[in-house]
Amino acid sequence: MLVDLHMHSCLSPCAEDDMTPANICGMAYIKGLQAIAVTDHNTARNLPYVKEAADHYGLILLPGMEITTKEEVHLLGYFRDVETAVEVGEIFSEHLPKMKNKPDFFGNQLVMNTDDEVVAVEDRLLIGATDLDLAECTAIIREHGGAAVPAHVNRGHGLLVNLGLFPDDPEFPVVEVTPGLPVNEKLIAGKRRLRSSDAHRLGDILEAVNDLPTERFSLGGLFDAVMGL
Repeated sequence: MLVDLHMHSCLSPCAEDDMTPANICGMAYIKGLQAIAVTDHNTARNLPYVKEAADHYGLILLPGMEITTKEEVHLLGYFRDVETAVEVGEIFSEHLPKMKNKPDFFGNQLVMNTDDEVVAVEDRLLIGATDLDLAECTAIIREHGGAAVPAHVNRGHGLLVNLGLFPDDPEFPVVEVTPGLPVNEKLIAGKRRLRSSDAHRLGDILEAVNDLPTERFSLGGLFDAVMGL
């Protein structure tokens, strides 16, 4: 399955405003992708509209988000359905610092429908670290039937960069690795590797070059792959 499983919509303040649900899915379709995941910071409020656009273009959407742990490690959470992702996103948002966004400094945080209309503006700053540690964040994801995948482990805010190691508990059978950067191969031996764009701009969404093996060409097959099954 040709995939890009890590990108940010206009709800993430660090993403450009034209990363709307419709634009993301349209660009993914143009580039020949078959499945995508939009993983905004500590929330999933844009996913219902991403799902609507993905269905229009015939794309498989893997619902997800990117959580920042207490250790400032970025952790991807993937789920079987949008409703669960939105519910879990609200849990993580409640664990963020009570700090309002400053759009002029951090960027806008926009919930956009498939007509590129702003339907809500998120006031709470989404890019802070939650008060939950890595184990607690992983437990919340897994308690809701999700898959927890450490993001860009060999880059800033990655598990190996921030902690220097993989903990014994929790275990992570799947990790995301940033291509082109060094990584300690011994530390990720035996783990399935995801390679995604972490796109914050439309042009950065991957071309159809990242072929992820799945047992079934379906959302269920894709979810099993990120679970490490």
